[in-house]
Amino acid sequence: MKVTVVGAGNVGATCADAIAYRRIASEIVLLDIREGFAEGKALDIMQTQTTLGFNTKVSGSTNDYSKTAGSNVVVITSGIPRKPGMTREELIGINAGIVKSVAESLLQHSPNAIFVIVSNPMDTMTYLTYKTLGLPKNRIIGMGGTLDSSRFKTYLSQALDKPANDISGMVIGGHGDTTMIPLTRLASYNGVPVSQFLSEEQLTKVAADTMVGGATLTALLGTSAWYAPGASVAYLVDAILNDQKKLIPCSVFLEGEYGQSDICIGVPCIIGKNGVEKIVDINLNDAEKALFAKSADAVRAMNGDLKSVL
Repeated sequence: MKVTVVGAGNVGATCADAIAYRRIASEIVLLDIREGFAEGKALDIMQTQTTLGFNTKVSGSTNDYSKTAGSNVVVITSGIPRKPGMTREELIGINAGIVKSVAESLLQHSPNAIFVIVSNPMDTMTYLTYKTLGLPKNRIIGMGGTLDSSRFKTYLSQALDKPANDISGMVIGGHGDTTMIPLTRLASYNGVPVSQFLSEEQLTKVAADTMVGGATLTALLGTSAWYAPGASVAYLVDAILNDQKKLIPCSVFLEGEYGQSDICIGVPCIIGKNGVEKIVDINLNDAEKALFAKSADAVRAMNGDLKSVL
């Protein structure tokens, strides 16, 4: 199995490292526009083989898409972060041009690949990729809900003082500080609702901490996080390549599901060898439905800034 990761920055390189270390794929190609950068990251990862005990082949290339040919999964992390004084529309315009060009080049060399989108704003970039490539919607997946859910379970774990791996929980909606929806009502600890252990006030705090999880790390680090995002991408790629049929919240194109159409937004999905194998319709209550509709409105408004590239 072959995976290409475009963008060898912190998130892309961490993703490649996790895929290699966990032996998820036999071959990984890192691609970046900076001369020698992807090559250097790939060589650095390869030099951990003997100490970490994996045999995955990792190579890097400066913008040579022919090296990506025959990839089963392609991951797009390309784009720039928002800079001081830059409007949201300017950020979307720049990143949309990058993501569109990258996606078209990848498809040319890997026509059967499944696309995993990481670039921000993630829901909008996933929508752009779907509209640009014209592929079946199961092959275009935005990873935001995977990361948001891992943060949600971490905060629940801390509030409960219980192991994170014993906790189930998911975040749906848009991948943004004001658009994501941590489903506290459905979260559980070894099958028992967390509401039996945590007060309403504690659950409200967990949800609030989850929603600003990325911003919290940016404030602490001075840049966007990379360990959890990289690991979340690797987790999603693993579910695809090894046909795990895992239930993972992902940003996917909706055609009436959850009352929404012509939008990519986070919903629970079964992820396997075909990408999105099923969108799972969970029973949201009226309050959750209202939050989801509000989230969709915000994402759709952001998609309106794609008019110059669609």
